[in-house]
Amino acid sequence: MLWVEHVSRIRDHKDTQAFADLFDHFAPRVKGFLIKSGADASLAEECTQDVMATLWHKAHQFDASRASVATWIFTIARNRKIDLLRRQRRPEPEDLTWGPEEEPDQADILNLQQETELLGAALADLPSAQRELIEKAYFGDLTHSEIAAETGLPLGTIKSRIRLALERLRHVMK
Repeated sequence: MLWVEHVSRIRDHKDTQAFADLFDHFAPRVKGFLIKSGADASLAEECTQDVMATLWHKAHQFDASRASVATWIFTIARNRKIDLLRRQRRPEPEDLTWGPEEEPDQADILNLQQETELLGAALADLPSAQRELIEKAYFGDLTHSEIAAETGLPLGTIKSRIRLALERLRHVMK
C-alpha cells in the first residue's frame, strides 16, 4: 500500500519526492528485469527512463483494484521494450535495396495475387473493431501504445483484439 500512496501523491499533487522514492526503488529493478529479458544495457536504460516518465505522466491511469504498483510498472516496462524493439527492427533507408530487381516468376506472381485476394477477403470478414486495429497496426504502422492513445481503448483490449484477429487471419490463410 506504500507504493499505491506514492502513485496517488504523484497523481493528485505531482509530488516529486514520491516520484523520487518510486524511481529509486523501481528504476534499478526495471533495468535489471529488462537486461534479464534480453535487452542490451543501452536499450534497458532508455526503456527504464521511458517507463519512469510514463509513471509520472500517467499516474492517473493506475488502478489499485486491477494490479499492484510493481505489476503496473513492470507491464509498462515489458510493453515499452516491445515497442522499442519493433522500432529498431524497421529497415533504415540505406538498408533497402535500390535499382531494378529481377522479374519474378509468373507462378509466384499468380500465387501472390491469390494470397492477396484471400487476405483482403479475410480482412473484410473480420469484426470491424478487430479490422480497424489491424489496419492501424499494420497499414498505419502504429504501435499498440500509439493506437491506445488514438482510440482511447485500454492497451490490453487492443492487444487482445489484434491477437484474435491475427489468429482468424492465420486460420483462413492456411
